[in-house]
Amino acid sequence: MNDFLPISKHDMKRRDWDELDFIFISGDAYVDHPSFGPAIICRLLEKHGYKVGIIAQPDWHSTTDFMKLGKPRLGFLVSSGNLDSMLNKFTAAKKTRHQDSYSPGGKTGCRPDRAVVVYCNRLRECWKDVPIIIGGIEASLRRFAHYDYWTDSVRRSILMDSRADLLIYGMGEHQILEIAAGLQQGIGITNLISIKGTACRLKNLDVIWDYEQIPSFDEVTANKQAFAAAFKSEYLEQDPIRGKALVQACNGQYILQNPPSLPLSETEMDEIYDLPYRRTYHPIYEKDGGVPAIQEVQFSLVSHRGCFGGCNFCAIVSHQGRIIQHRSHESLLREAQILTKMPQFKGYIHDVGGPTANFRIPSCKQQLERGTCRGRKCLAPQPCRNLEADHSDYLSLLRKLRSLPKVKKVFIRSGIRFDYLLAAKDEFLEELCRYHISGQLKIAPEHVAEKVTSLMGKSGRDVYVRFASAFKKMNEKINSKQYLVPYFMSSHPGATLREAVELAEFIRDLNYRPEQVQDFIPTPGTPSTCMYYSGIDPLTGKQVYTAKDAHEKKMQRALMQYRDPKNYHLVHEALIRAKRQDLIGFAPKCLIKPLSTENNFHKNNKSGSKPDTRHKISRKKR
Repeated sequence: MNDFLPISKHDMKRRDWDELDFIFISGDAYVDHPSFGPAIICRLLEKHGYKVGIIAQPDWHSTTDFMKLGKPRLGFLVSSGNLDSMLNKFTAAKKTRHQDSYSPGGKTGCRPDRAVVVYCNRLRECWKDVPIIIGGIEASLRRFAHYDYWTDSVRRSILMDSRADLLIYGMGEHQILEIAAGLQQGIGITNLISIKGTACRLKNLDVIWDYEQIPSFDEVTANKQAFAAAFKSEYLEQDPIRGKALVQACNGQYILQNPPSLPLSETEMDEIYDLPYRRTYHPIYEKDGGVPAIQEVQFSLVSHRGCFGGCNFCAIVSHQGRIIQHRSHESLLREAQILTKMPQFKGYIHDVGGPTANFRIPSCKQQLERGTCRGRKCLAPQPCRNLEADHSDYLSLLRKLRSLPKVKKVFIRSGIRFDYLLAAKDEFLEELCRYHISGQLKIAPEHVAEKVTSLMGKSGRDVYVRFASAFKKMNEKINSKQYLVPYFMSSHPGATLREAVELAEFIRDLNYRPEQVQDFIPTPGTPSTCMYYSGIDPLTGKQVYTAKDAHEKKMQRALMQYRDPKNYHLVHEALIRAKRQDLIGFAPKCLIKPLSTENNFHKNNKSGSKPDTRHKISRKKR
């Protein structure tokens, strides 16, 4: 039956189902689309013969919603949804966001803080003996003791707080099918402790062997060096081929993490994306105006998973891994043809990509044989000599998609890794500029100070400058006016006010006015978050400075938008503190005018007009 999965007893009755095998509790509204993790897991289970229902965004204030589909035969599956519930709710300044794109009508307040923990504890009130399996990004990144930015403390594994039986980390398809098969065969959930890509609680270590024990919860809470050491082991063993099982003692129990699940084959990826999704939100949300998150992905194609870019502030390595897994051209073309037949399709495929659009193949063949290199990156600070920088497969795919009937244009909106593009030395840049962007290309150098980019795991200033030059020349060659829109980040570990000023000078020299800037947000599971909390680079053991004072963070952010009059006093203070008074004045390279000029103007100005400062030069003159 190609219909939405049951969300009520009435839906179950229509299918002649008295009981479900699995019930999925999700923090997101129900959107049946392959860009939404709950939809993938539920459709995959359905394909393999299991009866699955969904309870989306239950009211957590009572147990009523958690009981509306009855007691599942095999277990509950719990996820906060596509995003971490805390990151979804709060900004870097810990202020509440005004919209939740994964809720009906973009409403906020439809899920609790720490949704996985809250949902699981409600389920335990209802059904004490039913297996509970947690997964998704929120659970995946909290499998061990972790730093929690929102309480500024180290929290224990989410397995402890949620009282779940099993945790799936990573994308989860292999794991859920193996768990389901075990439960179907009558194996107790407490005996399913050796499945790759899962973590669980143990009372003792007598039943396992060949593992590495990392510093305990008590040790990492009391000692930041122990925290960094534990994280280093977690990060370095995040490999499905060479990774070890890890154990962490916690409150009289042990958290066991098995090695990551093996990468999906092309055939498996095709199976997942060929499932009969409805490709939209459930009709119950029509009255609210739908679910905003579908707009970005409804006419986009996921071509692959994983990322070997290795940005230290990004959790993708800890969730999807570094080894690229891709779909076949045939599968992607089938999906594209489905899109062209949808009533809302206007001729534009919005994206073809993944975490990084131009990573379609593993970075080197050795990864598939020996795993990823332990403690080394593929691209930063310089590309590895074994890197296979090649866009030929991606180019071939894009050409096939462009030639489909009813397709007017195929855009690329996923991030482009420009250092990989430069290393490839093929025709990708030309085709990108000719066919796949429209006026602007968004890229993410993130910073330009070498001290900061090295801690970010990003390539340096010179690589960005080379790419910007190549992009400009290419657009001149094809007689097109297109522009780069670079994203920069403030307050990343390693960035003092001096590095922030260096970035501001670079932005000045680009003649660029960033409308949006991003403060670093310490999310669980990343090396950068470990640096933020511990003050230590876990991979080198070196001390790292991080701006934690709210006022200093405001100054770093303001420097990126130094032309904005509202930021004048913050920028002035930052330049004084950084001992860069040479940037206060009337010379062409100065960021702002002297404070006295501003004060005198406001004192004598009776008309209400604004001072004629450099940061108010017209767009035409710039």
